[in-house]
Amino acid sequence: MTPQMTPKHPLTRLLRGATVAAALMLTALPAAAQDKLTVLLDWFVNPDHGPLYVALEKGFFREAGLEVELIAPADPNDPPRLVAAGKGDIAVSYQPQLPLQVEAGLPLVRFGTLIDTPLTSLIVAADSPVKSIADLKGKKVGFSVGGFEDVILGTMLSRHGLKLTDVELVNVNFSLSPALLSGQVDATIGGYRNFEMNQMAQEKRPGRAFFPEEEGVPPYDELIFVASRDRLGDPKLGRFLDAVERGTLYLVNHPDEAWQLFIKGRKDLDTPLNKAAWYDTLPRFAHAPAALDSRRYDRFAAFLKQHGLIKSVLTLDRYAVELK
Repeated sequence: MTPQMTPKHPLTRLLRGATVAAALMLTALPAAAQDKLTVLLDWFVNPDHGPLYVALEKGFFREAGLEVELIAPADPNDPPRLVAAGKGDIAVSYQPQLPLQVEAGLPLVRFGTLIDTPLTSLIVAADSPVKSIADLKGKKVGFSVGGFEDVILGTMLSRHGLKLTDVELVNVNFSLSPALLSGQVDATIGGYRNFEMNQMAQEKRPGRAFFPEEEGVPPYDELIFVASRDRLGDPKLGRFLDAVERGTLYLVNHPDEAWQLFIKGRKDLDTPLNKAAWYDTLPRFAHAPAALDSRRYDRFAAFLKQHGLIKSVLTLDRYAVELK
């Protein structure tokens, strides 16, 4: 027969004492330590980084036991090099650049994806006489970074019977839209379809984009997460991707609420251009950041070799993995 629990019963006093002792022990314990991760962004903070900031503001990183610091670089070329040198844990980078970096000796490995479609576009003004890529013959094309952009443009031109020598390349640094809007060039290569197109629309000079993946360039991941090869066994990387996935799905399911999280405490980001880019970027985020499409990576590496950007096609595990 179970004894009656009254304040005078010894068992009751014992249980109460144990409860109080346990409570005192819990209050005496420090909060669980968070593992720190430094994430170096590819560029200034913008809507492309939405899932990271949603995961930060929603506490998804914290719930994964992580204290994540997001850092915008002074020079967008620095993050992969800094991570390779052990001066950062994770870098947001670009799939097209990764095989070149690894071939050059940087011990970098892709372990996750942020944006899994190309963003780069060939852009002209909507009212331009350039109605097709073939119309670019004899025209000026502005670019920011040589090398890969030349290969993209050359591939797109070749589909329409043209060569790079059929256009005049003009280095406009990173002023792609201003150069196009001012008439300095007739087209630009390298502008992002979710940003420059909105920038032109808000200047009341809408643009028209031609997409590389529809013009002979194999599809690729625009933004990826890379780490130093010797960090691949670190369980923090997997927990990081889990939190990013939660941030991505929340963003996709609740874009308006996610926008408010993105600009929270960052009033400089609350601009009409960023807001327009935010909604245009929604379908571009990788819903399964950890997943690796090996055929896509092999196909794109072969494309880079074909155009002389790398000397050989490395085995995939040299530069891209899917965490176990």
